[in-house]
Amino acid sequence: MSKINQQSSTTAITLDARIPPMVFILTGAVAVIGSNSLVLSPIAPEVSRSLGVSVQAVMAASAAFGLGTAASALFLARHIDRIGAWRMLRIAFAVLAAALAASALAPVVAMLLAAQLIAGIAAGVALPAIYSNAADVAPRGRETETVGIVLTGWTLSLVAGVSLSAVLADFLHWRAVFGAVLLLAVGAFLALALNGRRDVTSETPAAAPLTTLRIGGVGLLLVACGAFMAAFYGVYAYIGDHLVRALGKPVSANGLMTLVYGMGFGGAVFLDRTVQKFAMRNLLPFVFLAVAAVYVAMIAATHSYAAMLAIAFLWGLANHFGLNMLIVRLTAIDPARRGAIMGLNSAATYLAAFVGTLGFGPLYANFGLPAAAALAAVLMLVAALAAR
Repeated sequence: MSKINQQSSTTAITLDARIPPMVFILTGAVAVIGSNSLVLSPIAPEVSRSLGVSVQAVMAASAAFGLGTAASALFLARHIDRIGAWRMLRIAFAVLAAALAASALAPVVAMLLAAQLIAGIAAGVALPAIYSNAADVAPRGRETETVGIVLTGWTLSLVAGVSLSAVLADFLHWRAVFGAVLLLAVGAFLALALNGRRDVTSETPAAAPLTTLRIGGVGLLLVACGAFMAAFYGVYAYIGDHLVRALGKPVSANGLMTLVYGMGFGGAVFLDRTVQKFAMRNLLPFVFLAVAAVYVAMIAATHSYAAMLAIAFLWGLANHFGLNMLIVRLTAIDPARRGAIMGLNSAATYLAAFVGTLGFGPLYANFGLPAAAALAAVLMLVAALAAR
């Protein structure tokens, strides 16, 4: 057999390697974290009435979750490599379950805020550990497909978290929403505790929070991550208001928009195996350019709800590939410091979410969604340049 034929056979065997069941447990873990991060917004009016505070005070708990996630990812995730990603993930889910129980039982908004801050701290460690473990268990040659499956956890949380939380709050109580997520978190913890996976720990000392930036390639990819996420959250934060105010649609129209976006994001997983055949290092900038094109198309589509739904599907599709390839690139840079690198990625993500939501606000208020989409397209050009 020639060398070329031998290489082809090896590639075929690699690509046919079975995705391990552990990947689906990691997918569920992402769904649990995503559900907690999404459920508060649709039930905020019910929570505010129950606790006797304003909706803004309730949403401060959501901000506390984001702040806790960013801080934890920056200062605690760097210890994942020494402690072990699987062990750290189990600890994080035990803390998350306790925080969700406190959220469900919170008698005052201050306790809800504190509970969500602790939940964010757990999530800031859990997400990097999940991504590190996904890269660790992925069959060789199927890294992109494996990470893509794990990322569908965000689709599950996006669709189920937004849709079902309001139903539970209406028919039962808002506390039942956190109770349901608590049950899911306990289930995920038990699955992680009983899976028998052993950690391969690193002897490399945990670096100071920002020294990981010195690893070649990390800094520029985090710039790309920041631009990518700021563009997404900056537009996503105001697209619902645009549908109601500019297009005269009911609030329920936002749910359909979210559902279509989730279908695009989740449906992209069926194309990940095809994308795996391409060189990720060279393809990522082009995917970011495709996301920029979606934002440009959004500018022209803002006058039509049907056109916005079509754009939402393409938006989810393109964002899936962008996030997938970004994670694959980052986790491949230095396996011994994979946890620290992914911690910085999570910190950059949530800081960008905060900055994007805050920074796009005045632009949207003065010039509308087309201006926000235009700025998002510019940010994606920055991301494409940084990811070269």
